[in-house]
Amino acid sequence: MAEPTLRWFVTGAEGMLGTDLVEALRSRGEQVTAAGRDLLDITDAAACAEAVAGHDVVVGCAAYTAVDPAESAEERALAVNGAGAGNLARAAAATGARLVHISTDYVFDGQATEPYAVSAPVAPLQAYGRTKLAGEQAVARECPQSWVVRTAWLYGAHGDSFPSTIARLGRERGQVSVVTDEVGQPTWTVDLADAILQLVTARAPFGLWHATGGGQCSRFEFARAVFEEIGLDPNLVLPTSSAAFARPARRPAYSVLSHARWAECGLSAPRHWRAALAEAAPSVLR
Repeated sequence: MAEPTLRWFVTGAEGMLGTDLVEALRSRGEQVTAAGRDLLDITDAAACAEAVAGHDVVVGCAAYTAVDPAESAEERALAVNGAGAGNLARAAAATGARLVHISTDYVFDGQATEPYAVSAPVAPLQAYGRTKLAGEQAVARECPQSWVVRTAWLYGAHGDSFPSTIARLGRERGQVSVVTDEVGQPTWTVDLADAILQLVTARAPFGLWHATGGGQCSRFEFARAVFEEIGLDPNLVLPTSSAAFARPARRPAYSVLSHARWAECGLSAPRHWRAALAEAAPSVLR
């Protein structure tokens, strides 16, 4: 049975996911407090406790997401992704609210050959992954009534993303070179927002969840799909390898996440990534 109207508190509400989540909630008539950076600094524990009070569900979309800069600013990233997540979890638990915490595929090392189960061992390769894992652990410790939702390759209309960048470069240059040796699951923020809503309203079991676009593809295949959506020849996307791009942070080569828990709990996992991209294209690739 669906729940009555809930009082939601969303951090990172001005970001790519937060914006779509707030829109989805308000379209359903839910009561939402949209907390951007100006309203709440999640590294301030007292401020978190005050802001969260009186809400039924807290969604932590605020995060330090700059993967490469985090290599030289891990302490700063940890303050947000680790301690900040813990502050929010502690505040939610104190007021009796449930918490949805957004995490990442980067908690895995990318050495798997089949989709990672929620119970798979974690071994992040870079500072970003380590700080996000610290956040997962803090949430589990501080707020038992929580869903930790790992997602991947996120894109949306309200921020820069891989597909929007590929679309821009394609229009400007005519061709692009993209790596073939990173495999994952593109995830539209609108679909992730729907998944979050489903977990909460269906009273899904607490704990770890994977919410990513269905199927899998390489970055190269993803870029070809983007070219198709904007009317460019996909053969103008040229294959290359990650070795050709020197970046401070290591990326997992394979970060496909299993959706098995959705079926086990009688819920609908996010749709296939390609179908989502086709619907997202007018707003994301414009």
